[in-house]
Amino acid sequence: MGKVGFIGLGIMGKPMAKNLINAGMKLMVSDLNEEAVAEVVKAGAKKGTYAEIGKSCDVIITMVPNGAIVQSILFGENGVASTIQKGAIVCDMSSVTPVESQECNKKLKEYGVSFVDAPVSGGEPGAVKGTLAIMCGGEQADFDRMKPYFDVLGDSAILIGPSGSGSSAKLANQMIVNNTIAVVSEAFVFATKAGADPEKVYQAIRGGLAGSAVLDAKIPMIVERNFKPGGPIRINHKDIKNCVATAHAIDVPIPYTAQLYEILQTLKIHGHMNDDHGGIVQYFEKLADVEVRKK
Repeated sequence: MGKVGFIGLGIMGKPMAKNLINAGMKLMVSDLNEEAVAEVVKAGAKKGTYAEIGKSCDVIITMVPNGAIVQSILFGENGVASTIQKGAIVCDMSSVTPVESQECNKKLKEYGVSFVDAPVSGGEPGAVKGTLAIMCGGEQADFDRMKPYFDVLGDSAILIGPSGSGSSAKLANQMIVNNTIAVVSEAFVFATKAGADPEKVYQAIRGGLAGSAVLDAKIPMIVERNFKPGGPIRINHKDIKNCVATAHAIDVPIPYTAQLYEILQTLKIHGHMNDDHGGIVQYFEKLADVEVRKK
């Protein structure tokens, strides 16, 4: 394996980069946050500019907040594409729209470079443990080339279809996760206002049909009032906005998700963008004038 370029060392990217280093891979990293870069360099990586990464790495992974930033990193002035070598592969693990992934694929093909969209699910805990679910779009040969890296970063990596398919799956994932958090929040606000102990309600229902990974991940955080982000509302707000825009473009009505977007908009206005998306509960708590907390 050659040198890996890793761009984006945020909540998800930093532990992912460290896992690759721990697996014995040579990394060159970049991020606007110099502290994050220094931490990963201390773990064994080298620091590089986008152009240096393009010149010296045959595998380049991006993990950044949105599609506009991906485009800027790859195709902006002194970006990765200004020096990228023919035969290299770019893997974008950010959460973007299918159209944005397809645009990257089309542009990189002109450089003789392969592209895989491979967004993830599992949040910060999954990134730290290397247990992410990785949803991929691209060619089989390119997926196979990335598989050794996916095996370090996640528990499962599935090639869903052509370019953009991974991003489509990620948006579907975000619709399910965030709508589930919202309905769990609504139910627990109801139970709490009715006088029930939310912890005992959780224990009573988690083994039945209402049980879910979302319920197990978020209710323990909510009752402790712990909204330190694994998946911040600002990222999920962006993803749900992408869901609504993409659905409108392909004529798919998504009434629940459209309502969810307005809930996230309300939380944005009230300053909750950096809370974990378990903090969606605060919208329903405000409506009912009650807090779901440990008794």
